[in-house]
This record gives sequence, C-alpha cells and structure tokens, in this order.
Amino acid sequence: MKFIILGCGSSMGVPRPDGFFGNCDPKNKKNYRTRCSALLKTTNENILIDTSPDLRQQLLRHRIKKINKVLYSHMHGDQTHGINDLRSFYINSKKQVNVYADKYTTKYLKNTFSYIFKSYSKEYPATLKINNLEKNFFIKDKNKKIKIKTVEVEHGNVKSNCFIIDSKLAYISDVSKIYDKDYRYFKNLKYLILDCLWYNYHPSHFNLETSLSIIKNFKPKIAILTNLSPVLDYKTLNKLLPKNVFPAHDGLTVKL
Repeated sequence: MKFIILGCGSSMGVPRPDGFFGNCDPKNKKNYRTRCSALLKTTNENILIDTSPDLRQQLLRHRIKKINKVLYSHMHGDQTHGINDLRSFYINSKKQVNVYADKYTTKYLKNTFSYIFKSYSKEYPATLKINNLEKNFFIKDKNKKIKIKTVEVEHGNVKSNCFIIDSKLAYISDVSKIYDKDYRYFKNLKYLILDCLWYNYHPSHFNLETSLSIIKNFKPKIAILTNLSPVLDYKTLNKLLPKNVFPAHDGLTVKL
C-alpha cells in the first residue's frame, strides 16, 4: 500500500501562472509544485483525495489508469476544479465513479458542476455519483480491511476534512485549527502530512511555527509539510526542520 502526494503546492501552485517563483529557486525541481491532491494505492483500489486543477497532469505523470473512489476534503477550487478530468474513468468503465464529500462540499459540487452528476442526454450522461463522507469507512488491500477515519477541522471560514489511514498516516492538507477533542486520533502516527503555507500568520492555514508545534505535540515518526507557497524554498525550508520533518515535493511516495 502506497500514499502518493500528487501535488503539494498552495492555491496557485509554484510557480504561479504569472511565472512568479517567490523565494523558490527555479533550478530545483522540487520547487515545481502542482496544487494539492493525493492518492492512496492499494492492491485493489486507487483512492484519490481531492481533484486539484492540475489533476490531469498529475494522473499522466504517475500513469494512473483507474480511480475507484474520490474523497473530498473541502469545497475550495484548488481542491475541486479538476473534477472534470474524472470523466475519462467513466468512459473506460461505463460506471459512475463514486465520490464522497461532506454536506457543504456536496452542495457546492452539485451547484457548480451539475452536468457531472445529472444526465442531460445519452451523449452526456452523469459520470460521477456523490455520496456522504462518513466518519469511518473501509477499503480493501488484498484480503485486509483498511480503515479510513475522517476528522473535521477548521480551515479559516470553512470546514475541512482530514483523513487517517489505517491508524498509520494522517493527511491534513488545509487546516487552521484542529479541535482538542480530536488530538487523540493523531498521536504517534507513522506519517503526519500537514499543511504549512509559509512563515507568517495566515487565518486559513498553519504556518511553519504552528506546524512544528503540532508535530511536536503529536510525535509522528515522520512529518511531511504540504500546501507550500512560493515563499517556501525547498532547500531553505529543509535546513530549518528537525531531522524527522521534511518538505513535500510532487510525487513524494511513502509505503504503508
């Protein structure tokens, strides 16, 4: 079982569409960041987390030929606007792809992308089926059941969801506050993949200071910082981090 960080960039990626690299050295390939999506790859299924606007590029890069399920963390465009790229998987299987979202994200997706969830003609059928994102659900890896737990967190003015896989890995891409009552779910994991936008305070994201404080509290074996803005150069950031903490880069893969 593998977990792949398909993209680790903030809402406009690195470089931004206008070519702005900020503090990032363009000579370092790890500073080229597409928007946040991730893939859980088991022997049976490919589970996609979020459909970033760069999804097509990400899927081609990793030669992903099937998607079995899609989990949405929240409703923002940098997590949802690549949704149309899932159409090819419907064409291949002739079956609607199951996507899972909370009530806020479901409402947004249905309003914004109604043509994806409703058949308008034989030529343009519904390609996705939307389902409620449960607190706990299971997927298969060979004959083993793998538990995925969803935990709601704050992300500025909206709610976001993070995912804990098999009590080994937590993926928290967009967060400004984790509720104290949920801390117990994040303790002593093998991997903690955590939002870290930049150095200064931000109302909707963790900054470096907050991320490191959370990591110190949760004590994972390895922590990986994602949702990185052009402010954070890979090499510079890496030098500032404790030995068990690393910046993400597109394509970073961990084995579970």
